[in-house]
Amino acid sequence: MPLTTRIRRIARRRGSLLLCAATATALLTSACGAAAPTASGDAAAPPGKDDKLTITVYSKFTDREYGVVTNALNKLKAKYPNITINHEGNQDDDKLTQSIRGGNPPDVAISFYTDNLGAWCSTGSFQDLKPYLDRDKVDLNQIPEAVRNYTSYQGKRCAMPMLADVYGLYYNKDLFAAKGITAPPKTTSELLEDAKKLTEFNADGSIKTAGFIPAMPFYANQAQYWAPNFGAQFIGPDGKSSLASSPGWKAMFEFQKQLIDFYGGHDKVEKFKAGLGDEYSADNGFQTGKLAMMYDGEFRTAFIKDQTPKLNYATAPAPVLDSMADHYGGGFATGTIIAIPKGAKNPGAAWELIKQASLDTDTLVDMANGLKNVPSTKDSLSSPKLDVPPQFKTFLDIYGSGKMVANPSTPIGDAFLKAVNDFAEKWQAGSVPDLDAGLKAVDAQVNDELAQKGSGG
Repeated sequence: MPLTTRIRRIARRRGSLLLCAATATALLTSACGAAAPTASGDAAAPPGKDDKLTITVYSKFTDREYGVVTNALNKLKAKYPNITINHEGNQDDDKLTQSIRGGNPPDVAISFYTDNLGAWCSTGSFQDLKPYLDRDKVDLNQIPEAVRNYTSYQGKRCAMPMLADVYGLYYNKDLFAAKGITAPPKTTSELLEDAKKLTEFNADGSIKTAGFIPAMPFYANQAQYWAPNFGAQFIGPDGKSSLASSPGWKAMFEFQKQLIDFYGGHDKVEKFKAGLGDEYSADNGFQTGKLAMMYDGEFRTAFIKDQTPKLNYATAPAPVLDSMADHYGGGFATGTIIAIPKGAKNPGAAWELIKQASLDTDTLVDMANGLKNVPSTKDSLSSPKLDVPPQFKTFLDIYGSGKMVANPSTPIGDAFLKAVNDFAEKWQAGSVPDLDAGLKAVDAQVNDELAQKGSGG
């Protein structure tokens, strides 16, 4: 089963943290035929049974995954046999934004990343879906709150979720058994203790096997994936950066430093990391047994099945700060979003396709089984057609826990995430002498960018 598309997709989502802010310049809306809106702010009428239309869809999917998604989109033809779906894959957020600016957008936009949603919503580059939801009496309670949050911005719903990614703990059952550990850690104190038990050093003091590596960036170690486990808040109620005033950040970075110190310092950790395989290869440190535990998304189960099927492993929710025991069972969530760009020629037909791809149970289950992502509605989670191996079920349970957390949407896209992750690298390297002062400096940097955006900069 080829995984090259997923490798490129996840690598960019995690590694680049690319800011692609949509233009604030107004775009002219172009619509035609029966699908045109009847008035400003109204829902465009659905296509007639005999209307012959072509709906153009942009997505980043390629290779095998492109085929899975295309088959799912074509399920709309059961209701509208005269509609043709023109699914153009390998279209990233930059190309999508350029098409909107140029006045020639697709009818439907699919993005792997939620980071730019605030920019798209705030500039009107994605259309408000509320008129459609109200007209068709869509029950948004079918979608978990965290997922509703990452598909809206300041109360404006300009996208729907198509599939979700959920993050949890992976652990090696053989290594656990060898050290007499009978259950995965549930708190960060237990994580620290188990990581020490599971670690083995070479005679020269270098790391042979690591219980858990806390370095950032490293595999799925990013500040946004860790933040929910510590109750760390990016943005406060006043809309400003809140790192210095959110105790979870200090707890998170202090935990990180404790474990780095246990390993003998930053240099030893970096040397060990350098000897591990690429995150998306069969030589991944967890898959080769050099890492006893790591954080990752549900899609890792597909990599392991494809690359190292004999690995004896299990999954669990990520451990939480000891004082947050009642939050155990939740975690970080993000996912693929689907929307109608401003200027779409067939908005009414586009909405019908979005309903199919984001709310129809069979469509979601088919995509989830083919892509190994979490389907995004409660009904699809309980479908008997959903393929649920034990390790994958953990992520379905997290998704349905009511304890998920997503990144906030901001008008500066992912710039605030990049700022925190850049700080994490400096902190773990020992180049930040004062943690409190360092967090305040990041707040100032992010708030300056937010202020510039607010003033039209």
